[in-house]
Amino acid sequence: MEGAVHGGGTTDASAFRECFSLSWKNPYVLRLAFSAGIGGLLFGYDTGVISGALLYIRDDFTSVDKKTVLQESIVSMAVGGAIIGAAIGGWMNDRFGRRTSILVADFLFFVGAVIMAAAPNPGALITGRVFVGLGVGMASMTSPLYISEASPAKIRGALVSTNGFLITGGQFLSYLINLAFTRAPGTWRWMLGVAGIPALLQFILMLLLPESPRWLYRKGREEEAQAILRKIYPAQEVETEIRDLKESVDKEIEEEGSSEKINLVKLLKTQTVRRGLIAGVGLQVFQQFVGINTVMYYSPTIVQLSGFASNRTALLLSLVTSGLNAAGSIVSIYFIDRTGRKKLLVISLSGVILSLGVLSAVFHETTSHSPMVSAVETSHFTNLTCPDYSSAATADKWDCMKCLKASSPDCGFCASHSNKLFPGACLISNKTVKGLCHDESREWYTRGCPSKFGWLALVGLALYIIFFSPGMGTVPWIVNSEIYPLRFRGVCGGIAATANWISNLIVAQSFLSLTQAIGTSWTFLIFGVISVAALLFVLIFVPETKGLPIEEIEKMLELRALHFKFWEKRSLPDKSQSV
Repeated sequence: MEGAVHGGGTTDASAFRECFSLSWKNPYVLRLAFSAGIGGLLFGYDTGVISGALLYIRDDFTSVDKKTVLQESIVSMAVGGAIIGAAIGGWMNDRFGRRTSILVADFLFFVGAVIMAAAPNPGALITGRVFVGLGVGMASMTSPLYISEASPAKIRGALVSTNGFLITGGQFLSYLINLAFTRAPGTWRWMLGVAGIPALLQFILMLLLPESPRWLYRKGREEEAQAILRKIYPAQEVETEIRDLKESVDKEIEEEGSSEKINLVKLLKTQTVRRGLIAGVGLQVFQQFVGINTVMYYSPTIVQLSGFASNRTALLLSLVTSGLNAAGSIVSIYFIDRTGRKKLLVISLSGVILSLGVLSAVFHETTSHSPMVSAVETSHFTNLTCPDYSSAATADKWDCMKCLKASSPDCGFCASHSNKLFPGACLISNKTVKGLCHDESREWYTRGCPSKFGWLALVGLALYIIFFSPGMGTVPWIVNSEIYPLRFRGVCGGIAATANWISNLIVAQSFLSLTQAIGTSWTFLIFGVISVAALLFVLIFVPETKGLPIEEIEKMLELRALHFKFWEKRSLPDKSQSV
């Protein structure tokens, strides 16, 4: 049976064409995939929109602007909600079904969007973020699961990848909407409120679609399940699929004596589940710890740290990275059933390691070669000099980075009007001083300094996204949608998604604090080291699942020992031994 994984031949090579051919002949399958995939769009939109909205929230709420912890909380409380949503979603998926879980997720997301749009203070905004997080957490693990269980095996990877495409498409859409509302009254309120529209759309579409056929079969509703499977599979394949599904469920019930009792001890004692959880949870954790959501949550801030001062410019340049992310997910749809899951992961992580090395080097150069502070330029602005600069014994050695670190009160750097790389002024940071600086056609910096290396940071971000998106961006969700036995799929998917969101929370809540404590360069270097560990994990622990019917993946895990000596070529068991 493992031979089927590696010996796909022309069938695997034509999987992408077959996906569109089958979808053309049977649009019902594509309708199921894209309707459920809107959950991915919600996930992506929320991830992307907060990065741009945060720039304007800081302008509206002084307390947010002055407290890094409050900024991180606005971002990460949605992630905290997602942790709870993913955990509840695993149980809800097995108890009430995939479709019902998606409907509940849409309702929560819509309520959260309304609360955020109307928020009168940071506390209300954070409350709305928690509601949105609950919805996103449920949708993040349910959408790929629903698509996987309603997809023919030959094109399952490509169809589940549409969920990944809609995640990145949602991020790209969020940056477009951010740009559209930069000059509108109540900028960030529109940015966050628009999120309710796709949630409402998916709610309506899912009301018109059936439950997952595999979940229905598991619950004894066999006639309903068979009717849906006949709509999904070609006539010559549907009877085989029904027979395999029946054997899988019958085997589970025979082994357990019950189709309902599930507990953590049983999960860990079951060899196939344990091996699946190691691979699935590990991939979800590493997906976050290689730093992707620092790029997506904080990309405009990262752009400003690299020396681009304008909010609008930062958003526009961030749109490029978001567009590359969406393009990468399209690449994943094409290659996932041709190249395989594992090879995509290896290529992806190798490129991520290289990109993070570039980013670390660029930010080191940016911070160590920032423009000097000029006493002449500073004195040009009467009575506005940064107090820490005025009282410093070594004021002649101050540069822009030293100026931005002053905190009593906060200070900013007003660049030279002739060349932003020339010595500039270190002044008190407030809206009045910012306006005076702009009135003289100068750039005002509070989050990063002017640098001739800024464009290299954009190259590093672009490379990071190009490599991350087709592999680590989509494959962990695909593997988790197909690697677990049917009986445990909802619970295990919930565990993996919860691990993803907990990791997401840790990264989102610590990124800005890390950049302040150890610098942006060292922060990206840490992500690079973690990426090396992720590459070794994939080589050792992650099996290849391309082309396998879901019911056969369990058989593969029964035979597969952990592949610690990943450099050695392994002999594959005979297919007849695995059935």
